[in-house]
Amino acid sequence: MANVIIVGMQWGDEGKGKIVDLLCPAFDGVVRYQGGHNAGHTVKFRDRHFSLRLIPSGILHAEMACFMGNGMVIAPDAFLEELDQLAASGVQVAGRLFVSNRAHVLFPLHAALDRAREEARGSHRIGTTSRGIGPAYASKASRYGLRICDLTAPDLADHLDNLRSRAEVELAGLGAPSLAALGADTGVEQCRDWAERLAPHLCDTEQLLNAWIAGGRALLFEGAQGTLLDLDHGTYPYVTSSSSTAGGACTGTGVPPTSIDGAIGVLKAYTTRVGGGPFPAELTDARGDFLRQRGNEFGTVTGRPRRCGWLDTVVARYAQLLNGIDTVALTKLDVLDDFDEIPVCVAYRLDGKQLRDLPPDRHCLETAEPVLRTFKGWKRSTAGILEEADLPPAARDYIDFIEQELNAPVTMVSTGPRREETLLRDHPALHRLTSGHLGRVVEQR
Repeated sequence: MANVIIVGMQWGDEGKGKIVDLLCPAFDGVVRYQGGHNAGHTVKFRDRHFSLRLIPSGILHAEMACFMGNGMVIAPDAFLEELDQLAASGVQVAGRLFVSNRAHVLFPLHAALDRAREEARGSHRIGTTSRGIGPAYASKASRYGLRICDLTAPDLADHLDNLRSRAEVELAGLGAPSLAALGADTGVEQCRDWAERLAPHLCDTEQLLNAWIAGGRALLFEGAQGTLLDLDHGTYPYVTSSSSTAGGACTGTGVPPTSIDGAIGVLKAYTTRVGGGPFPAELTDARGDFLRQRGNEFGTVTGRPRRCGWLDTVVARYAQLLNGIDTVALTKLDVLDDFDEIPVCVAYRLDGKQLRDLPPDRHCLETAEPVLRTFKGWKRSTAGILEEADLPPAARDYIDFIEQELNAPVTMVSTGPRREETLLRDHPALHRLTSGHLGRVVEQR
């Protein structure tokens, strides 16, 4: 049975939630391994629409077990609110949602710090969601954060005092109001209440996940954000605060690398990003506006409009390299249906030279010009197409080019927002990664 990582190949928002939801019938469990409630995963099936932030997309499958790993930062209020929303929609989670007791707690003070830090940056803002993700990971790295298991510790009050005093000093230095004035203080009573409500879901997920793998069960690891937002490998400093590449799946769950059998990359047929940072293929004209409206490119969590541009294969090749992508799920192909021509950024031009590899220097990325290769548009609707033979020839050419650029097969093509609007290509790579259960995926689609 294969254990597989789903990872975004751009700056996030590639459609990972839909792909995870689609593949669930071939797996026994879904595991989130990093990030917090800044990640928005949207799943649509027939007339139902779910927006998930913390809980894995697999929770929408009644028999699927879901895990939230130690690499996450979890805001208890956001988690409990999401549980209530699922219950109101008739989704039962009892006995199949497991949360690592080693995951770190994201407190309201972390969100207060996030907002204050962004405000202090002025024109140099990172463009965070202001949910407190970065400050929570900073507390973890500085070794004064609290894990979920610490919410019942006898010295909890001392830990909270330490966390609070550090936050107050920084807020004062940034000219921001106090935690009390911001309504962002958290006391022992609140933590004890969280601990009691979280208790039914808490366990040592490291032990449980490894036991499942030893027992022959298959796990699907669900990444948040995308490769270019990885703390180490992304377009620093305009990145998230965790490891959003495939490597983060192991450190964020306690599952060894030797237990991972492959990676599926999710690639949007064009490119988007949210917030600040370099974006060589960005469109700032009417074509970018059209992509935004046609693709509904507005953040699941924040509602912010996304910056839009052409597909960038410099970015995609870099993501393939870092993650060891075995096969690609191409999303939102139908958004390109109305273009006469579809340019693709295949290299960057910098100081008279062409670069096919992503430079690390953000100043280079900010001044680089895209080298474009233009493809003929297909000018026909691909919405809802489920058979490869039904795709327009120009759309097949576009997919073939992506495969050549990435040296990886495109085995899934999303032709609409719903689970069932997905073309599945009969390919050995997809058969291997679904442990021969591709038929189950087709049936559930």
